[in-house]
Amino acid sequence: MWLLNAMIIAIAMYSKIPMPRVDWNEKNMRYAMCFFPLVGVIIGVLEAVAGNLITVWKGEGTFFYAVVLTLVPIFITGGIHLDGFADTMDAKSSYGDREKKLEILKDPHTGAFAIISLCCYFLLCVGIFSEIRTERLFAAALVFVFSRSLSGISVVSFQAAKNSGLLRTFQDGAQKRNVRIVLIFWLFATVVGFYLTAGLCGVAAAVVGLAVFFYYYQFSRKQFGGITGDLAGYFLQLCELFMLAVLALF
Repeated sequence: MWLLNAMIIAIAMYSKIPMPRVDWNEKNMRYAMCFFPLVGVIIGVLEAVAGNLITVWKGEGTFFYAVVLTLVPIFITGGIHLDGFADTMDAKSSYGDREKKLEILKDPHTGAFAIISLCCYFLLCVGIFSEIRTERLFAAALVFVFSRSLSGISVVSFQAAKNSGLLRTFQDGAQKRNVRIVLIFWLFATVVGFYLTAGLCGVAAAVVGLAVFFYYYQFSRKQFGGITGDLAGYFLQLCELFMLAVLALF
């Protein structure tokens, strides 16, 4: 029962999918992060189904096709990771010290750099999805699982920048070693999926995702002293963007 509760917590926290209410107690939180990639599975399935349906109806690469595939992850997640991306871009563009950047991350107001970055992000997403061929849709669907596996690994492995916050709640409540093993299994399973669905291009996308992960580790340590929920969202969006670009353009 506690595993089911852990899954419910993960899906309820990282998506807008209606879930029954469960207690966020120590037992239920212990393995919640193991189910974070499951949200990516849901997004990926909907992306593949929507992409194939629109291809039959309108053809691949149309503007409508690209817009729908861009919006599907946002409808499922409610934009929770985009919020982190926007806040991080504001903090990063401030060129302030570490404390100032952490303060900006907590600020509920949206700055100019966040808006500009989001506009650029959406334009790039639409452009990338317009170039993704139907046969690459299954590999593209795996990107959402891969990025969440890496993000979950960072939560149970990287130092937190603050002693409070939602990320710290998941971090402190997790059975870190076991969760890390499960997430690595998710990671390897998606790499196999990349190879089977897109060959060497899929493997290249995974390598690019790992490179973004390394950048995220260095960037968060140097500029913030560790990771936060916002930084995890920033990484996830950046990772997906670069990986999808590889699948679209090569």
